[in-house]
Amino acid sequence: MKHWFALSAIGPDRPGIVADLAELIYECDCNLEDSSMTILGSEFAVLLLLTGEGPEVERRLSAACKRIEWEKRLTVFFRPLEGEPVPYKIAQHAVSYELSASGVDKAGIVAKVARCLAEHRINISQMSTSSRPEPGTGTPIYSMRIRMDVPGDVDQATLRRKLDGVAAALHVDLTFQEALS
Repeated sequence: MKHWFALSAIGPDRPGIVADLAELIYECDCNLEDSSMTILGSEFAVLLLLTGEGPEVERRLSAACKRIEWEKRLTVFFRPLEGEPVPYKIAQHAVSYELSASGVDKAGIVAKVARCLAEHRINISQMSTSSRPEPGTGTPIYSMRIRMDVPGDVDQATLRRKLDGVAAALHVDLTFQEALS
């Protein structure tokens, strides 16, 4: 019987982390089904979805995760799933949109934009953020990109007004448009 697992790991970025994790999965007779990886500051972060078969697979994975934490100085979280995950799909009648925001870095940008979207039942499917010094002045400029699914019954004019209000309160530039694909 196929068992599904979620695994996340984070640690100081260095060459070989992906190889270490892929070998761990292979040595436990598991298969890497899906993954997402990124570098956050100087930290490498990974989310993995994997499968394995047999009654001992969870024990093998647990032991291997503890070993790699010790040997490779990664922080690893691992848990079995209750069954096969349902692939992500856009809700019926929802439309994919993209939102971009940028401005002087300050606390609350993500919190206020995300809350506005949540109040309209909008599901965020992807998000990336960064803070970089502005050339010349060194002022930290915060950038955020969100891909989301907007339910078909959400009033677009009301949503845009709310987002414009959030942008004005935060003093950030914000664009909101239908995703190209």
